Amino acid sequence: MSRLEANTGSVLARLWIYQAERFPLARTIPLLGAFSVASVSASARLAGRPLPDLGTYFAAFLIVLVFFWQLRVADEVKDADTDRRYRPERPIPRGLISLRLIVWLGLAASIPAIAAAYALSPYVVGLVAVVWGWLALMTVEFFAPALLHRSPLLYLVSHMAIMPLIDLVLTGCEWVPHGAMPVGLWTFLWMSLCNGSVVEFGRKIWAPNEEREGVETYSSAWGIDRSLLALALATLGAAIGLVSCGLILGRPIATGLIGLLVLVPFGFTLAQFRRMPDRRGQKRIETWSGLWVLACYLAAAFAPSIGGTP
Repeated sequence: MSRLEANTGSVLARLWIYQAERFPLARTIPLLGAFSVASVSASARLAGRPLPDLGTYFAAFLIVLVFFWQLRVADEVKDADTDRRYRPERPIPRGLISLRLIVWLGLAASIPAIAAAYALSPYVVGLVAVVWGWLALMTVEFFAPALLHRSPLLYLVSHMAIMPLIDLVLTGCEWVPHGAMPVGLWTFLWMSLCNGSVVEFGRKIWAPNEEREGVETYSSAWGIDRSLLALALATLGAAIGLVSCGLILGRPIATGLIGLLVLVPFGFTLAQFRRMPDRRGQKRIETWSGLWVLACYLAAAFAPSIGGTP
């Protein structure tokens, strides 16, 4: 069936199937749009500047879309052997599309990212290069794959470090042309680090009957209780970053309340999964992890001034 699928459609048709399975644009574009808009806006608000023009927002969105596409490509490279052995239903091991083509498309995507960054400032290109450097190290698993796979925590920290680096680029699309990083930007970068971990845990905490041989998850490595605790701590860290950002912006009540509206049902979902770890609860954790991250960024960038100075 895989050969028939690979030979009965054009390359574009097969790439369309690939994106639907591995990089779904219908879901990815709105989330990255919100992420980039929130990052650029938060930078301006933290610096007390007016919001920038649409060109800055578009450049930030294009850059982050390229980054996340290249993260997917890096995963395909890292997981090629594991997918071939344990996940043959995925597009590349089943023969839908070649790994070589995906890698070339990942490299080609660098061109529009460089153009968008250079249009803002050559220094933004420098920040982009830092992210690519870290991504390259991630792709070769920091030249120590055995060590990383023995320690899920070390793997998490080394890979999630790219999230504040990406956010440094996105906020830099606003602050680099002005020459100085805004005071308090660390709160937003810290929130990105924690929220990257929230998403990672949300994707890799599985119900016991969903675990698969050869597929590494935090729930299989640490057990349900410890992996849920790790997710809760990452969420708490993000909440601290959100409220700290709100304090600097003079709107701690608004940011705190918006975060709380998502935090309560998210916490309930974790407790429910602990009592009954099934596939349904697993999907709810992943969904609420994404909603929490989205709420954090939107609250930090756009929460109205309540009980504080605008």
